[in-house]
Amino acid sequence: MAASHDSSARTSGLTASGRLSTTGWLVCAIAAIGFAFDIYELLMLPLVIKPALAALGGATAAGVPLLVPGSPEYTKWARALFFVPAIAGGVFGLLGGYLTDLLGRRRVLTYSILLYAFAALAAGFATSLPQLLFFRCLVFIGVCVEFVAAVAWLAELFPDARQRETALGWTQAFSSLGGLMVGLANILAAKFALALPAIHGDHEAWRYTLISGVIPALPLILIRPFLPESPVWAEKKAAGTLKRPSIRELFSPALVRATVVTTLVFAASYGIAFGAIQQLPQILGGPKGHAAILATAKEAQDEAIAAAKAKGETVAPGRLKSIAGNATDEAVAGVTIYQEIGGLVGRVLLALAALRIASRRLLLRIFQLPALLLVPALFWWISTQLPNAGSLPLIKAGIFVAGLFTVSQFSFWGNYIPLVFPTHLRGTGESFAANIGGRVLGTAAAWLTLTFSAATPPDPVRIALVGAGVAGAYALVGAILTQWLPEPESGVEH
Repeated sequence: MAASHDSSARTSGLTASGRLSTTGWLVCAIAAIGFAFDIYELLMLPLVIKPALAALGGATAAGVPLLVPGSPEYTKWARALFFVPAIAGGVFGLLGGYLTDLLGRRRVLTYSILLYAFAALAAGFATSLPQLLFFRCLVFIGVCVEFVAAVAWLAELFPDARQRETALGWTQAFSSLGGLMVGLANILAAKFALALPAIHGDHEAWRYTLISGVIPALPLILIRPFLPESPVWAEKKAAGTLKRPSIRELFSPALVRATVVTTLVFAASYGIAFGAIQQLPQILGGPKGHAAILATAKEAQDEAIAAAKAKGETVAPGRLKSIAGNATDEAVAGVTIYQEIGGLVGRVLLALAALRIASRRLLLRIFQLPALLLVPALFWWISTQLPNAGSLPLIKAGIFVAGLFTVSQFSFWGNYIPLVFPTHLRGTGESFAANIGGRVLGTAAAWLTLTFSAATPPDPVRIALVGAGVAGAYALVGAILTQWLPEPESGVEH
């Protein structure tokens, strides 16, 4: 009996004294890297979609892009890039959750991170829109599988409830660090694009931003040999007591309420972000975007023209367009970083609150109800402020608070879902809620906003107003359905 206890201690995340073991640190490190680049990849598209469509959609003989914001073809591809990868991630992510239960947490987590890292690298070298769409689908599949495997792995590595809540809460806080990182990466790519190696003969910032997604593969390659399997899963597998996972069982009388309500409320959390907050680059950085950002782009062009004139040279129209695009991307990324700072603060607050508030419904509502009121009001207000250059600091403050109450909800699900599904269904159940709910139904909010706000020329005021309505509708559904969210037992099954 003692030998069994010692073996369990060695494979868990804690030492015999209750402190985090070397194994625990390694697992938390890889999970934190995975969570960070999960959000890194998801939030990358709004930052790069406009220049990517302009570059890959073809151009006229005069160098004018064929895909301009607001045109039917632009809207079609924008919707496809937002929603098709989400569907692919949801469907194959559900399969990945099943494989997590069947093959083990460590193996699936490792290969999912490698998949999305190298797919991100390939996306940066895409030469056509179908290629970009294909690689973004692979990225989403990897991201969707990684989240499920990492949450199951962490939940089962820490038998103590307080330690488990702490590990899940703090490692998921790195998701918002990922959001800060992608904003910073986009700023750096825009600032230093001309100094980086040319890709297909040009220096386009969006390509370097995409390529930066390969970073999580590097530490994983070094650390993987030292990573253990989940002790709970491994012991049941070795003893022959691990049941075969079944999607059908998720809808058995014992689990159907947890499956359906969790999936729909999870979708509501994602819908707030994708319906409105992730459309901010399209609102602020378009041809009729925020006055301060348009002025920044014009200033960058004027500086380039003046520098060329001093040398007795001229600047080609295509070069001017690239300069303006990079300046716009940098300015917009500077605004979206405030959302991620707010999200990071929100995730930390949720991690602290989760240790003190027993009711999971109450914990979610603390963040859910303010988001219901704030996000629609904020985007309605933004729709009135685009001509006002002086309003940008207030927009940054508003997006900080919106990020705090919205992004924090994503951490809630990582803490909650492992408690409502048994070991043999943990990956499958998490995957259904996260991927069908969050990645498919939730990100469909972006499709709705883009569809109902489509106009030629693009109208950022309309995007902001439609985004406010879509996000508000998702938030209201989530707030209502939370009443039926099951209160889980305090521990994870062993």
